[in-house]
Amino acid sequence: MNKNNQKIKVSIIIPCKEIDKYTEGCIRHCLELDYPDYEVIILPDYKPKKTFNELNKVKVIPTGSVTPGAKRNIGIANANGEICAFIDSDAYPPKDWLRNAIKYLTNEKVVAVGGPGITPPEDSLMQRASGYVFAAASFPSCLIGRFKVKKARESDDIHSCNFIAYKKVIEKVGGWNEKYWPGEDTLLCLAIKKWGYKLLEAPDVIVYHHRKPLFRRHLNQVKQFALHRGLFARKFRGNSLKMLYVIPTLITSILFGGLLLSLSIGSKLLRTLYILALGTYLMMTLLASVIETKERKLIPLVWLGVILTHITYGTFFIVGVLKKDLER
Repeated sequence: MNKNNQKIKVSIIIPCKEIDKYTEGCIRHCLELDYPDYEVIILPDYKPKKTFNELNKVKVIPTGSVTPGAKRNIGIANANGEICAFIDSDAYPPKDWLRNAIKYLTNEKVVAVGGPGITPPEDSLMQRASGYVFAAASFPSCLIGRFKVKKARESDDIHSCNFIAYKKVIEKVGGWNEKYWPGEDTLLCLAIKKWGYKLLEAPDVIVYHHRKPLFRRHLNQVKQFALHRGLFARKFRGNSLKMLYVIPTLITSILFGGLLLSLSIGSKLLRTLYILALGTYLMMTLLASVIETKERKLIPLVWLGVILTHITYGTFFIVGVLKKDLER
């Protein structure tokens, strides 16, 4: 790999359905990056009315209605950069995003780097609550790395909203999966690891990622994550076959299965054990909500959101395991 990374060209690839206000914000922040040589490739379904001519850095490629994975592969095929930096259209980078990311790609084995997706301060109250829920619901597992990272560490599952990698490596392992969404990032990381390369998550490689507001849209997103993770755990194993993904299912089983058993059997000991388990879970989720929620007025909403997130994920993870396959 190129050791003088600050001088190599980077292609920023942004898949989207349309160029809406979030996409425009992403493009605007990308054009303000403190990096000497890069281009921006936007991949909407159809040709937009608005044109982008700033410094000849922006390239718009209509793709038709295809999956995000397919859009990213089209972006790679049209990229002039040695490194491809993928970001979601509802996210945006700070000025030092590329400089901070590229410095980690100096080790011969490190071919991709990512980092946290932080909730933007301008998001609405219910969007900010959603961000706190994700952090608190993941506490203290390794999934917390998707929302904050204290130090650089090796990873096996970098999320697609903040994914910077060598173009030739992505091509070598077969590119992005074009069938599944979400989860295409998990499969790409699995393929990269099988080739013996390393992935890193770094604390200073951040993007600001707009959230789905509590509760309906947030929980629907969680449902989709869980369905795909459950299917992948059975079908592909690897980085999806981890105990931390099963924990919400165990929690859900105890919450509802334990309640039914304690009521149907009528054992005083069983009821006592269930109450102790329920109380412990509620206290732990409350503690996590307090730790992760910076806006104190949102703690009750976040606490409820964490519980509903665990139940939703736990339920649909099992549904995903049992499904033969999933369509987009």
